[in-house]
Amino acid sequence: MAAQDNFPPTTPAPDAAPAYPADRVADAAAADPAPDLAALLTKAETEAADLRDAWLRAKAETDNVRKQATNDLARASKFAVERFAGDLLAVRDSLEQTTVALAKEGGSDALKSGVELTLKQLVAAFERAQIVPVDPAGEKFDPHRHQAMAMVDADAAAGTVVTVFQKGYLVHDRVLRPALVAVAKAKEDAAPAA
Repeated sequence: MAAQDNFPPTTPAPDAAPAYPADRVADAAAADPAPDLAALLTKAETEAADLRDAWLRAKAETDNVRKQATNDLARASKFAVERFAGDLLAVRDSLEQTTVALAKEGGSDALKSGVELTLKQLVAAFERAQIVPVDPAGEKFDPHRHQAMAMVDADAAAGTVVTVFQKGYLVHDRVLRPALVAVAKAKEDAAPAA
């Protein structure tokens, strides 16, 4: 017998992994798709979550743009009359001054009634357009609605409007023209002691 015949055949130890040729290992990995499917599922779930987040953000942005456009349109229609109203303020002022002058000096009743009727129609047009006069006599000076033309000595409290030179006007609570006013000065106390 040959020398090789004297040795017993080798068998793997029971705890050791069986020895497979390299091609068998590759075939086993290809036949077991579970690890790849789990990775693909995780990747798909992540991608779906990212796309959902992007979609929600785009939807929110679209809603914000829509709301802003609606607000802009509302503001534009609300204040569209502003320029027109500004032009008419001088007309109203002239008509009011004319009625006051006619009442003091007298004059033709027909002229007076015509001017009063015109003024009444203009006032009605202002009311329809929600143009509100600001006549702040006796009120506290508000720099957002009044324009101080002078500071005067008066019996009123300091910062109080004592004279209105020209009424102001608001359009939907927005100042169209500030009232031109004179404001009471702070009263000076007695001369300081030496």
